[in-house]
Amino acid sequence: MTRRDLLHRCGMGLPALALPALFAAESRNPLAAKQPPLQARVKRIIHIFMNGGPSQVDTWDPKPMLAKYAGRPIPIHLRTERRTGAAWPSPFAFNKHGQSGIEVSEIFPSVAKHVDDLCIIRSMHTNIPNHEPSLMMMNCGAEQQVRPSFGAWVTYGLGTENQNLPGFIALCPGGLPTRGTFNWRCAFLPGAYQGTHIDTKQTQVEKLIENITNHSVTREDQRRQLDLLAELNRSYARGREEDPLIEARIQSFELAYRMQMEAADVFDVAREPVHIRKMYGDTQYGRQMLIARRLLEKGVRFVQVWHGAGQPWDAHNDVKGNHSRLAGECDQPIAALLADLKQRGLFDDTLVVWGGEFGRTPTVELPAFGSNLGGDGGRDHNSYGFSMWLAGGGVKRGYVHGATDDFGFRAEQNRVHVHDLHATLLHLLGFDHETFTYRYAGRDFRLTDVHGLVVRELIA
Repeated sequence: MTRRDLLHRCGMGLPALALPALFAAESRNPLAAKQPPLQARVKRIIHIFMNGGPSQVDTWDPKPMLAKYAGRPIPIHLRTERRTGAAWPSPFAFNKHGQSGIEVSEIFPSVAKHVDDLCIIRSMHTNIPNHEPSLMMMNCGAEQQVRPSFGAWVTYGLGTENQNLPGFIALCPGGLPTRGTFNWRCAFLPGAYQGTHIDTKQTQVEKLIENITNHSVTREDQRRQLDLLAELNRSYARGREEDPLIEARIQSFELAYRMQMEAADVFDVAREPVHIRKMYGDTQYGRQMLIARRLLEKGVRFVQVWHGAGQPWDAHNDVKGNHSRLAGECDQPIAALLADLKQRGLFDDTLVVWGGEFGRTPTVELPAFGSNLGGDGGRDHNSYGFSMWLAGGGVKRGYVHGATDDFGFRAEQNRVHVHDLHATLLHLLGFDHETFTYRYAGRDFRLTDVHGLVVRELIA
């Protein structure tokens, strides 16, 4: 006997009247758009992830003192996981740009034109100088424990504005990054909030998204099959305690069906005018960034754009060649995204986040990775100080926050931990990070765990 039958047969009139609402709540779409509890400054986020850890002293944090100490030990204690050598000045020149006069490395000439729209944080720090835990900290707010990703939290809190597409999409070409799908997992949140991975190395829509077209049955037949499957699943669920995994499975089938209508359109960049495609560039990263803009425009709540699988920015050797090449791949597309969001009226309610999982040492790395101060010189991991930037709704523009020491190793002024960054981003989305929680295993969990402060200085 089901619970519905039991209540009706026992003559419990008032509870029976409430049952339709209860069952509607069980089956409603978990991705329905929701309003945040507080005033929001932004509606959506694009996280441009520089996978592997770009060097702050070669990108956004100029340190002329390194030239003075070139080839000599720097007069601060370096706590690193491997031996590092002497001070190594950046092989790149820094130039002032815009009315703000902020200095930017020469490897980002196109993004530098938008410097008056950037809110650059030069005092980021995290806990551990290893890729795996630092990726988990940046994406999930915890180094080792199974926790939901930031994108999953955002989708849980806000849903999505387009029911025909996932609320959280991770664009990563060539496979998966370090720790794979853990970077966009939902963990103990319902499965509907898991990020959807798209391999943007592919150019054909049917290869970008597997099984996007069903060549075996008509859409009408698919609809009847899904209706039957959903009824069987819900019949199974009614005889047991509420199981979020069953509802997540139902919603996954429904979303896959709806994506067949819209995904083929949104991922086909050939539908864009020629001048727009030229603005982004006909490259893998250019197409990827253009897809990201199309997803944001279509109502996807959180888009993460990875710069390749593996750890491409992990320059233990040849920082000059590595960073020149990678910046050359993404400079034009990122600048195009900023310009495109403005011209489409999306910039003021979209938040753009740029950065990696940590930074790099201002010293050259010793063997076996390389020891040459020129040519093939590399830099080690650095969790004690690095740079990120924000742009778009709610943040100050043409602003530099915090500072590292004279050599760019450790954050010293107005330090910002990853937990603080997460707290600030949630605040801009309309959430108090201390009360935005999910009950699991007898505890109220949150993205920032028991840490984090909103960095008010970043907010316009």
